[in-house]
Amino acid sequence: MYEDKTLVCKECGKEFTFTAGEQEFYAERGFVNEPQRCKECRDARKNKLKTQKEMYTTTCAACGCEAKVPFKPREDRPVYCSECFAKMKGEE
Repeated sequence: MYEDKTLVCKECGKEFTFTAGEQEFYAERGFVNEPQRCKECRDARKNKLKTQKEMYTTTCAACGCEAKVPFKPREDRPVYCSECFAKMKGEE
């Protein structure tokens, strides 16, 4: 039903293959647009976005340990370290 297509990356200009399997994957998830970037450019873009997140240091409201979080803590809301947060999620 699907056939491999050769597309051109809008980031680097190189040709890449949009395989039949990838097309089927896109269709199953309801994606209507073809990818515009090759795998290397998509990965580079994802990594760039990940490294730009600023981490904030705070104190866990449950155990008192230092915790690093990807958002600016507010004084009126408790913040938990990863372990305490996971424990709380497991109790619900």
